[in-house]
Amino acid sequence: MSASLRATAGAMRAVVVREFGGPEVLKVEEVAIPQAQGKQVLIKVSAVGVNPVETYIRSGTHNIKPPLPWTPGGDIAGVVEDVGKEATKFKKGDRVYTSRCVTGAYAEYTVAEEDSTFRLADRLSFQQGAAMGTPYLTAYRALFHRTHGKPGETVLIHGASGGVGLAAVQLAKARGMVVMGTAGSGEGMELVRKNGASHVFNHREEGYTDKIMAATAGVGVDLIIEMLANVNLEKDLELLARHGRVGVVGSRGRIEITPRLFMTKECWVIGVGRDTEKELGETMAALYAGFTQGTLNPVVGKEYSLDQAPQAHKDIIETKSAMGKMVLNI
Repeated sequence: MSASLRATAGAMRAVVVREFGGPEVLKVEEVAIPQAQGKQVLIKVSAVGVNPVETYIRSGTHNIKPPLPWTPGGDIAGVVEDVGKEATKFKKGDRVYTSRCVTGAYAEYTVAEEDSTFRLADRLSFQQGAAMGTPYLTAYRALFHRTHGKPGETVLIHGASGGVGLAAVQLAKARGMVVMGTAGSGEGMELVRKNGASHVFNHREEGYTDKIMAATAGVGVDLIIEMLANVNLEKDLELLARHGRVGVVGSRGRIEITPRLFMTKECWVIGVGRDTEKELGETMAALYAGFTQGTLNPVVGKEYSLDQAPQAHKDIIETKSAMGKMVLNI
């Protein structure tokens, strides 16, 4: 369907997946605009954040397999169009964002529960709003809920030039941690440094882990936020200080590790998932303060149209050096 298509009354354009497979299964179709019920809000979408997990679900390789047809995504920013009869937090015209769309994000309109929808600070664009949900929720959970990062500790953030990575850099810096990051290009390294990292390393360079150890005077790092555990986990265990922690945010396969490293370091590795409802309230309060005060600034990377969703899915997996959050402009 061409980008010039205009939805008829009561209809909208949305990406619809009717079979699991490669990026080519992402098709733009004309479908009915969803309706807000109960405590839900209907949002006119301005921008959508693209996340790697959406490519795994689309391919059918993820443990989550939604019923088909399915519209991908959860991160959006836009304007409230309508509210359910029991909704009280928002009104038509409010600027909002969410990471938990009920009806899917890759669409001109989406429905979300009002309790998981939040006001978008006036200082931020819709594109930045679409870059806030999953990246900052994940980074905050990884740093503080799961690995219990503390001011003064040293944290190494792998893949620090991507959406989650930059969020983690900003959050750790604001908490008073000593921030180190890795990226895959000179441009990516500069972006990480600009966002608050004290030391940045090119993970494509031979011996970069030796440079990390040297920067810690041979002690190692207290905490590692890991985006690609199937590549880095063995190295992470070697880089940890005694009693260090690794928070696994992402992995794309299997890895063989040496258990003795756990014993000698008395370290631990923990997975990072989603906040509970109770934790979400704490996280959002902390994030809202940072977004309004200016200590947190979402970095928008490459932008695509809705029709370019297949290319965005291809790029987010194949890119050699992430540069901020990929978004779809609606």
